[in-house]
Amino acid sequence: MGAICDKLRIEIDRAIPKATSKMWHGGPVWFIGENPVVGYRVVSQGVDLRFWSGQLFNEPRLKAAGKDKAARVSIRAEAEINIAELRRWLKSARTNIFDYVGMYARKRASARPKPKKRG
Repeated sequence: MGAICDKLRIEIDRAIPKATSKMWHGGPVWFIGENPVVGYRVVSQGVDLRFWSGQLFNEPRLKAAGKDKAARVSIRAEAEINIAELRRWLKSARTNIFDYVGMYARKRASARPKPKKRG
């Protein structure tokens, strides 16, 4: 799995050089601003590569993941990484950024109790 992770990290860093990365939800995740854009996690069968806006990319190999806009692909061997495809996905990740920070702020604001009107 190390070779897969190394290759992904190199390509992500090259494609999104201004992104910041940190460990989040069990694996490295790259952020643009405060929004997550791409990350991966080692699982029993290989490596799951996740794009937080992946459902917006119109890419058939990326499968919906979770309830928001994320999509993922499972990679079981380094030979399965199609560099041209990965670079296309990373370009989309850099330009199609779903505003998770804003979405969750709006959800928190709407969940707060409304002040009672005095009258």
